Amino acid sequence: MGRVHPMALRERVVAFVEEGHSHRAAAARFRGSVRFVNDLVILKRETGGLEPRAQGNGGGHDKLAGVRGWIEARMIAKPDLTLNDLVSELAEQHNITVHRVSVWRVLRSFGLTHKKRTSGSRTKAA
Repeated sequence: MGRVHPMALRERVVAFVEEGHSHRAAAARFRGSVRFVNDLVILKRETGGLEPRAQGNGGGHDKLAGVRGWIEARMIAKPDLTLNDLVSELAEQHNITVHRVSVWRVLRSFGLTHKKRTSGSRTKAA
């Protein structure tokens, strides 16, 4: 049997179920999982089509767009702020809840990176 286009496969699986066959029978016939068949049937019922749903969580990449200037100013004013500090300040001052990775991405876009000092480069106490 040759390679089947993904949309054609989806259509054939759903048509097989709509003919009265069980989800298990469809999974066995088309060498897929029962969950795949279930998901296709639900997708067809909910959307009327078989196009795959969008993947991911929507990103939220613009969540910090309005405060990028504020973040940059905070880092200039206090360069030793941690990601956790920034996340807390964003929540308290701007009512924005974000993960620290999102803040890190903004800092990285500014060209800021976190570098630990080596023990030899620390200033020694007198």
